[in-house]
Amino acid sequence: MPFPSLSALLRAQEGFRANFNSTPSVIARSPGRVNLIGEHTDYNEGFVLPIALPFDTVIAASPHKGSTVTVHSEGFGTVNFDLDRDPSETPDWARYLHGVGVFLRSTGKPISGWTGYIASDIPSGANLASSAALEIAAGLIFCTLSDVAIDPKQLARCGQHVENHIFGLPSGIMDQWICSLAKQDQALLIDCRTLSTEPVKIPEEVALIIMDTGTRRDLTGTEYANRRATCKRVATELNVTALRDATLEDLAPISSINATWSKRARHVISENNRTLKAFSALQSGDSILLGKLMVESHRSLATDYEVSSPALNKIVDTALENPDCLGARMTGGGFAGCAVALVKSENVDHFCDEVSSTFTAPDTQPAVAPTRVYPVRAAAGASII
Repeated sequence: MPFPSLSALLRAQEGFRANFNSTPSVIARSPGRVNLIGEHTDYNEGFVLPIALPFDTVIAASPHKGSTVTVHSEGFGTVNFDLDRDPSETPDWARYLHGVGVFLRSTGKPISGWTGYIASDIPSGANLASSAALEIAAGLIFCTLSDVAIDPKQLARCGQHVENHIFGLPSGIMDQWICSLAKQDQALLIDCRTLSTEPVKIPEEVALIIMDTGTRRDLTGTEYANRRATCKRVATELNVTALRDATLEDLAPISSINATWSKRARHVISENNRTLKAFSALQSGDSILLGKLMVESHRSLATDYEVSSPALNKIVDTALENPDCLGARMTGGGFAGCAVALVKSENVDHFCDEVSSTFTAPDTQPAVAPTRVYPVRAAAGASII
């Protein structure tokens, strides 16, 4: 078991009773996500291919008159905030909740306060979309307790707004979209320009394995924003709306202007192509091709986009040494956290045991959490329980 045997759902229920001496009126859950391929393409209006994870952030809550929210997180303690005040005054982790409430109010929805307890099985800072899961679960709580209708797409846009405008992280829509709209046992091809989705099943002969290096990151303190700015600059130079509209042949003049710009754009353009090929491979059950594309994606992220890390490179290389591994790559924003592997189903246990026993984080990037290697199946999107 990668996480505590007592699920986040039960811990949220019990935590609410212990802290507020009552039974919660409503419980919301939102899954994390792992992206199979299509990294740093969402904010370039490209394609991504994620699944939702079978573990959640759960919020148990009851309504509270007025504009005050009192919430206890099992990992971060208790905080109070007022929806009439600026979210910048709220501690970091609770700012996600505060930002969601303020955004919903700004759209004219009569959002009011509540008391709640948060439990989560999604490790923070591991590139598994823990912040998006918190935003989406919070949005469900705000709307349900205030008797306000909201659809999953609105929730996703709300979560992205919080990331972009409250935290200043210029992230794309992928995390919130898959947390809200995921389908059980299916990956979703998301067109990040039109926001259309197309589901596809994972072949039964392969399994998806999360490989958590135990290293952690904060994307607001990395080169993430610089990567997006570079992509925008190259798109402007090429006179296209976004790099989704460019081809590799278009990059010839960029190479003479700035070699780093050319590398960054080359990753995005080639990654979009790989993602569409990976979707086709899943449709036809071609797991060998899918694995090959995942490896190509990781190499591109490491050398052209330069968002991998020593620990991520090492665990991917460790996985690929196993003959049952068809492909592996870092997942999420990068710099630390998790990778994902595609492994033959009949040998999953052996693969997980071998990688767990072989991998240790390098001295140049020490782990702050245990290494965990475990299989996952695609889960459904967020819901009220």
